[in-house]
Amino acid sequence: MEWVQENVLISDDKSKIDIEKVCQLLRDTYWANDRSVDIIQKSMDHSIVFGVYTDEKQIGFARVISDQAVFSWLLDVVIDPEYQGKTIGTFLVESILKHPAVEHTKFALATKDAHSFYEKFDFMERAAMTRN
Repeated sequence: MEWVQENVLISDDKSKIDIEKVCQLLRDTYWANDRSVDIIQKSMDHSIVFGVYTDEKQIGFARVISDQAVFSWLLDVVIDPEYQGKTIGTFLVESILKHPAVEHTKFALATKDAHSFYEKFDFMERAAMTRN
């Protein structure tokens, strides 16, 4: 699937993903800065991935883990800092939520600091149990 808005392309085509760019983007996050290339690749192999591109250059990434019937988990949503604040992240999440494999599932995510961003997509903060 592909979505286009102005000069931004979002695609779920894994062959388009620039693993080096994804590693660079995730290295600058608080949640994934210690992941190895091998772990990032394995996580992508077992996810629906979304690359964000402009002018043939990857500028963002996200992935979804899902049973494609009931539940989906949104992870690793990241936009290159140079392109933040231009509604590209909004376009990315909107596109993910419309993906036919997951559009009818209930979504969850975890974030320490982006609550107001995700609330506009009807995500609500709820208590959840986790296991380390």
